[in-house]
Amino acid sequence: MSALSADNHKNLMLFAGRAHPELAEQVSKELGIGLTPQTAREFANGEIFVRFEESVRGCDAFVLQSFPAPLNQWLMEQLIMIDALKRGSAKRITAILPFYPYARQDKKHRGREPISARLVADLLKTAGADRIITVDLHTDQIQGFFDGPVDHMHAQGQLADYVREHYGTDNICVVSPDAGRVKVAEKWADALDGAPLAFVHKTRDPLVPNQVKSNRVVGDVEGRTCVLIDDMIDTGGTIAGAVKVLKDAGAGDVIIATTHGVFSDPAAERLANCGAKEVIATNTLPITEEKQFANLTVLSIAPLLARTIREVFENGSVTSLFNGSA
Repeated sequence: MSALSADNHKNLMLFAGRAHPELAEQVSKELGIGLTPQTAREFANGEIFVRFEESVRGCDAFVLQSFPAPLNQWLMEQLIMIDALKRGSAKRITAILPFYPYARQDKKHRGREPISARLVADLLKTAGADRIITVDLHTDQIQGFFDGPVDHMHAQGQLADYVREHYGTDNICVVSPDAGRVKVAEKWADALDGAPLAFVHKTRDPLVPNQVKSNRVVGDVEGRTCVLIDDMIDTGGTIAGAVKVLKDAGAGDVIIATTHGVFSDPAAERLANCGAKEVIATNTLPITEEKQFANLTVLSIAPLLARTIREVFENGSVTSLFNGSA
């Protein structure tokens, strides 16, 4: 990938919220561009104040923010940063949300419910974002909620490469934790040399969040190394239940691969004790010490984000980052 030319350095500016400084530093290092210095603080009543310490006039601004708890605070911070850039005459503002907040609220399940994922897109647009870069949306249609370009990146390539390197593809079976992820599982299967597919049939009570009853596995997993995939793991109940179902069906080792390690309590304990050989996640969200456990491997999403920023900035092809298969 070509280095950013010297005369373009002044135009590309990278800004980062305070939610995930480690990822911001990694992206900055990959790009070879420093983070723009800023003052950010809270008033006594919780109001957020942000001011950039350098001129942003005419720049191509990239605003990176991650969304661990307290998610609403970090969302507000990113909106305020975007507003400050708009009022500081930035030429173009790209909001980078490695993990898109409220992505699970992408449709109405029953009457009198919000579509909060659309609301987040509207807030970003109103604040002044011209473009969004995100990774592994919960559902693809969220791209259409934002009235402007959305670069929907995928961590699958990186995760699948890791699985291939450490486990080979001879005795692999790709497993979706539910029927809704089968399409994603098919892409995984292609990436792992046409590995067979299986999925866990499960039931969920729509009135009780974060609770799932896993039933049985559909597909032949006996004696195979199962790669259990999901876009995010929150409390870990679904995925831990799926591991048990696979083990009961005679599966060999079970590897869990996920993009977003939300890991709300008691996820770390569940994942450590569920019987999975390894849990592979990326750092789209900060995985703090108390969320870590012995069989967890964290891969950095920074190289993918940096390559995406470079392609957007240089008006290149983001699709080329997927080898044309996006």
